[in-house]
Amino acid sequence: MALDNIVYEAAAKNGVERITFASSACTYPTDIQQERQRLSEDMVSFEERGGAYADEVYGWAKLMGERSLQAYHEQYDIDASSVRIFTAYGPRENETHAIVAFMAKAYAEQDPFPIWGDGEQTRNFTYVKDITKALRLASENITDGTAVNAGISRYVTMNEAVEIIFDYLGWEPDEIDYLTDKPQGVRHRAADTSRAEELLGWEPEYTVEEGIKNTLDWYVEARDKEYVKENLEMLLHER
Repeated sequence: MALDNIVYEAAAKNGVERITFASSACTYPTDIQQERQRLSEDMVSFEERGGAYADEVYGWAKLMGERSLQAYHEQYDIDASSVRIFTAYGPRENETHAIVAFMAKAYAEQDPFPIWGDGEQTRNFTYVKDITKALRLASENITDGTAVNAGISRYVTMNEAVEIIFDYLGWEPDEIDYLTDKPQGVRHRAADTSRAEELLGWEPEYTVEEGIKNTLDWYVEARDKEYVKENLEMLLHER
């Protein structure tokens, strides 16, 4: 949050005309993400008492980044917008994030194949090109600090994601090891993108299958298989 305000202040002092903030789906309360209900922007409110309750420290930092940007818009008349990014992935992402972590484990042929939780928790994995398009359109079309979601509306289980990866690699483990003692985050997460469609004319172009295949093509070309096997644990945990 401190870094966000440093950027906002420098922008205001130097006559920057517009700022688009890369926010997050973690701005939404965790208690409404245990059942399948698509998250809409009005589920977070600064006007209602108790209307904001973000997902841990990261979520609060993003939520306060949004609110600070609105204050700079009001005080300095800077055009402002925020895009709440939902589970982005794509080429050049490292192995500490879910999709590329799954790719690394499958590429290294880890067997038993570990999945945190029971594999039925869902995310709406959204390809990076759809995310960057939403950011550009928000910058061009929103001026008052309004936040919009950028994510697919499909609920994708971890089990479904790894099956897509297995199919594309032509490899499958003999056993999957469900690590139910590991952190799993919220149970379900997917975006209501009605506001983005209305204000930006934006909707995702890439299916999960297309996005994973594009990312896996990059990964296999960029990473040596033996290197991944020998350094898997380091890759999965080193930031």
